[in-house]
Amino acid sequence: MSLPDTTAYRSAGLLGPNWMRAIWSTETTRNNSAAPVGRDARLDMFRGIALVMIFINHVPGTIYETFTNRNFGFSDAAEAFVFMSGMAAGLAYSNGFRTGNLWLAVAKVWARARQLYFVHITITMLCLAMFSAAALWFDLPEVMHKNNITPIYGQPLSTLIGIPLLSHQLGYLNILPLYTVLLLATPLFLLVGLRRPWLMLVLSVALWVVAGQFRLNLPNFPTSGGWFFNPFSWQILFVIGLLSGVAMKARKRFIPYHPLLFGLAAAFVVFVLLWVKVPQLGEAGRGVLTLIADAGAPFYITWFDKTFLALPRLLHALALFYVLGNLPIMRTLAASPAAAPFRLLGRQGLAVFATGTVISLFLQVVKTPRQPDPLFDGLILGGGILALLALAWVLTRTAELRSAARTAPSRA
Repeated sequence: MSLPDTTAYRSAGLLGPNWMRAIWSTETTRNNSAAPVGRDARLDMFRGIALVMIFINHVPGTIYETFTNRNFGFSDAAEAFVFMSGMAAGLAYSNGFRTGNLWLAVAKVWARARQLYFVHITITMLCLAMFSAAALWFDLPEVMHKNNITPIYGQPLSTLIGIPLLSHQLGYLNILPLYTVLLLATPLFLLVGLRRPWLMLVLSVALWVVAGQFRLNLPNFPTSGGWFFNPFSWQILFVIGLLSGVAMKARKRFIPYHPLLFGLAAAFVVFVLLWVKVPQLGEAGRGVLTLIADAGAPFYITWFDKTFLALPRLLHALALFYVLGNLPIMRTLAASPAAAPFRLLGRQGLAVFATGTVISLFLQVVKTPRQPDPLFDGLILGGGILALLALAWVLTRTAELRSAARTAPSRA
């Protein structure tokens, strides 16, 4: 998914590395043996942009959510999150499965899954406390009917079992459980993918089809239904990212750049943009999909279901990644001063995501008694983003100081 590049692929962070360039290939990059290793500014920039969009989307009802990427195509920041998470796993863990002790390699992956699990439980309890305080102390009982909170008061014992089992998830707190489950499966993905990457891809596609065809999903408890982000469906994006990261770690490429493929991907991205923004075209497109569905095609092929990652969403996400990954201007843009705030956020993915989730749900409470107001909404969203920037700066600066202390010569 990229043009040849003499710069070595870099790694870092929660959301995964370098998804915007040279992804999906099996060909060794030109002259990469002499390439320096370091951070890729594009990686940090796009992770930061994704985090900001997730933060804004998690405060619904503001005018500013109309400017996030979900309003310009079928997919949204969730697809980027999962894809980049897979790339991070491929870059971070593949060498351990290539040459190291298998148990230690597995333990390292599962340690990360354990960390994500406890972060999810922590932010879940913080958000429950905030909504409970709003109802108890600020006379806002309506907040108890938002974000799948109601069951904890109607069925407290069952729900308190479901939360640590990940079978009961609050609204807007669904993606870390998905990521945790996918990391638990990552050792199996790597054991197959390192030896037979195309077989791993075929198996992943097959699982995506089976999940959609038979509505296979992990169950909710105590409520009915399944996970909002179905791991059996969303694993396909994670696996594609994982195989890309594995290839990048070996300085190879999984799917080569080709002008025809780039042209088709770009045309599809533009077509989807027009579909979303031109009502007549969108209506005609939905009509065509309805005809295909009436002819017997399953829903995960003909609609936009997010839980099962329907084909239009999946294709749009992959086409968008491919196009952006092959635009040379992205390197210049990512290294510019204007992108510095996004790069800073991108370097601290997990902390920014978790803290941003808590702040965004707090802002939902703040907005509950108010009508939409561009000025007020801009102030609270801007304040939240500034708080995340401050957090990212503190964490980055602390890491730099620790690194300097470790490398400094010891004094007698």
